[in-house]
Amino acid sequence: MALIYRSKRNKDERLKDGCIGMKDEYVKIQEKLKKRLSEKRYAHTIGVSYTAAAMAMRYGLNVDRAAMAGLLHDCAKYMTDDELIEKCTKYGIECSETELRNGYLLHAKLGAYLSKEKYGIEDEEICSAVRYHTTGKPAMSVLEAIVFTADYIEPGRKVLSNFKLIRSMAFVDLDEAVYLILKNTLSYLNDEKESEQSQKEIDKHSVEAYKYYKKIHDEKVGH
Repeated sequence: MALIYRSKRNKDERLKDGCIGMKDEYVKIQEKLKKRLSEKRYAHTIGVSYTAAAMAMRYGLNVDRAAMAGLLHDCAKYMTDDELIEKCTKYGIECSETELRNGYLLHAKLGAYLSKEKYGIEDEEICSAVRYHTTGKPAMSVLEAIVFTADYIEPGRKVLSNFKLIRSMAFVDLDEAVYLILKNTLSYLNDEKESEQSQKEIDKHSVEAYKYYKKIHDEKVGH
C-alpha cells in the first residue's frame, strides 16, 4: 500500500508541474476547440499555443503549462458580445461598465472561468494568463506576460507597427515587449476613437498595465 500511495503522490506532484497528464489533456481540449472555434480562430489559437511554448523555453518556464494557457486563451471567443454578457451574468462573473459596453472584452474573463469549470484546469496561473491575455495588467507573472505577448506576435497575426521589433524583443526582454505592445495597442485605440472608425473603449487594466511597464522602460533608458 505504501508503494501505491507513493506512486500516486509522485504522479500528483508531476501533474502539478505539468510533467505528465497535461499533454493528454492538451490533445483532448485541442479536439474540442477545433470543433467549437472558427477555422481562422482555431489557427490563431494553435499559433499562440506554439509561440507561448517557444517563449517558455526561452524564459525557463514549464513548456506544457505555457502551451495549455495559449491553447485556452480564446476558448470563449466563439460567442457574440450578447452571449458573453449573458454567460458572465449566469455564472456570476463581475462585469465593469466598460465591459458591458464592449462585450468582446469579456471573452477573457469567461475564458478563465471555462478553463477551470469546463476544461478542468486547476492551475490558477494558467487561468489568470487566460484572464489577462487581452488587457494585460500591472506586474504580470512571466506566464501571464508570455501569453499576452504570444497573442500579439504569433505567426498568423497581420503585420502591425513595430512588429519586427516586438517579435524579436519578445525573446530578449519580455517586459520591454509587453511595454511596446501596450503602447501600440493604446495608440491604435486612441487613433481609431479620434477618427470615429471604432466605438471600442480602452479597458482600465490596459491603462494601468501601460503605466507600470512604461515605468520599467523609462528606468532602463534612464528617464
